[in-house]
Amino acid sequence: MTWKIDLRQVKSFCSKALGQMSCCDLCGANVNKSFLLGYQLRQTLLCQNCISDLPYFDQTIISGNLLSWPAIHRALPNIHFDQLFALSPYTYPFDKWLAQMKYLGRFELANLFGTLLCAQWQAMQTNQVKLPIDLVLSVPLHVKKWQIRGYNQAHLIAKSFASQLSLPYDEKLVVRIKHNASQMGKTGSQRRKNLAKTFILQEQIANNIKHVLIIDDVVTTGTTVSEISKLLKKTGVETVTLVTVCLTLPKTK
Repeated sequence: MTWKIDLRQVKSFCSKALGQMSCCDLCGANVNKSFLLGYQLRQTLLCQNCISDLPYFDQTIISGNLLSWPAIHRALPNIHFDQLFALSPYTYPFDKWLAQMKYLGRFELANLFGTLLCAQWQAMQTNQVKLPIDLVLSVPLHVKKWQIRGYNQAHLIAKSFASQLSLPYDEKLVVRIKHNASQMGKTGSQRRKNLAKTFILQEQIANNIKHVLIIDDVVTTGTTVSEISKLLKKTGVETVTLVTVCLTLPKTK
């Protein structure tokens, strides 16, 4: 007798079984179906209570663009991107998760971040008229840093985000050609000088690409994406939106 295996059914069964066996990464409770802003989430790491309690930005207050918040606009001078969409301030538990993903290889967190970003993005799109996205990019690593770490966390998040929203994603278009010193502790002007002529485009962007979305894991001054944005706009891109898991909030006196 010949047995025919439907891989889709096997995948569905395994996914359901994993969900039933999973424990919440924060509280240890069982993980079942979870929702955010009316959207069912494709993740098996958090229970519904913890999903609801995460420290999200209220996108309705800022119209899905943190640059409309005066404190953020003042804290990000000399930027060349047009919109900033962030999931959360850089605080617990996102700061812990981002460190674990970056340094401990917790790749499953990329899907969690991508899924949460998708739900927030779709809810914002429902409530407001936004430009269609022509292309999704991620902030690239220099090849030397990639060889040390073995992966690019921004790419993993962008891949999950673009896949879930069926958006075109190009991981190879932007290349980092300078192995810069760490940006940690540098001022905005020092970061801009450090990043000058750091990126190139491997090929010409098509004329129909007008709105590009760039994904990063965490943003402090926006300098890195701003440098990429300058390149894109020289080729005819009109609007660049920065999407990030976390934003480091400006210090207040």
